[in-house]
Amino acid sequence: MTEPLPPTLDPVAAARWQAVAPAQSPWLHEEVARRMQERLQWMRQPPSAWCHWEPVRGGLEVHALIAERYPQAACTVYEAPERLAAAQAALGSKWWSPAHWRASAARFAEPEPTSVQMLWANMLLHMAPAPQALLARWQRAIATDGFLMFSCLGPDTLRELRWLYQALDCPPCGHELTDMHDWGDMLVQSGFAEPVVDMERITLTFASAARALQELRGLGINLHPQRFAGLRTPAWRARLEQAMTERLMDSDGQIALTFEVIYGHAFKAAPRAKVQASTSVSLQDMRAMLRER
Repeated sequence: MTEPLPPTLDPVAAARWQAVAPAQSPWLHEEVARRMQERLQWMRQPPSAWCHWEPVRGGLEVHALIAERYPQAACTVYEAPERLAAAQAALGSKWWSPAHWRASAARFAEPEPTSVQMLWANMLLHMAPAPQALLARWQRAIATDGFLMFSCLGPDTLRELRWLYQALDCPPCGHELTDMHDWGDMLVQSGFAEPVVDMERITLTFASAARALQELRGLGINLHPQRFAGLRTPAWRARLEQAMTERLMDSDGQIALTFEVIYGHAFKAAPRAKVQASTSVSLQDMRAMLRER
C-alpha cells in the first residue's frame, strides 16, 4: 500500500522549495521553537545525546537554549545539503574554541540508528512531501525510550487569506494542512508511543498588506497542485493588496493573520516482535527487547 501524501501537496513544488528556501530562520519559526523548548521541562530524563534536525529553517536561536538545558549531551546536527554551510557557520565551533574539544560540540551528519535520546524538529512537517517516511527516519534515529519533539502548522493557518482567495474566485493560496489528530495517528503508525499533540493559535499583525505578503514569502510557498500555473502580474498583486486592505484590516488599522501551531512529542517504545511462523528481528531490536526484559 502506498503512503498517503499530505492533503493537496505537490511533491515537486515541495522539493523545489527545499532547494531554494532562504538559509535563515523566519521570526515565527524562532518564536515557536522558543515556546516548544519550554515544554522540555516535562521530560524527566535528560538526553545524553540529541539531534537538531534542519535548524537553519527551523530556528537557530533555540539551539543555544537546548544546549544550555542539556550541557553534557552530545549533539548531532542534520541539515539539508543546500543549507549545510549555513548551519556549520552558525552552530559549528572553531578549532581554536574550547567548545571544539568538548564532547558536546555539534557533529554535522545524519544520526546513526538508535543513537540519540531526543530528536528536535521545528516547523518542518507541514512542508514535507512524504511525512510518514520522515517520521520513520526519525524513529530509526531515536533510541528506545527516547523521544521526538516537533511542531508544524495546522489547518486553521491563514484562514483569513484562504477565505479572501475564495471570495475573489482565485485558486487556493496554499495546500491544506494536516490536523493534529492525524499527526497523532501517524506517530503511532510510525512506531512511536504515547503521543501528545496539542495546538495554539497565534495572530500576527502587519502594518500593510505588502508587509504581510513579504513575511509570508519567507515562511514558504504555495504547494497546492491547483495554484496559479504562472507568475502573477504587478496589477494582480496590487488588486490583492487592495482586497487585503479592505477586507482583512482590523479596527487598529493592522492586517491580522492567524497561524495554527501544532506541538507534539512522542516516545519510542521498546520493539515487539510479531508472532508469526517465521519472525525476523534485527540485532538492534533484539538488544533493545533484551534490555527491556
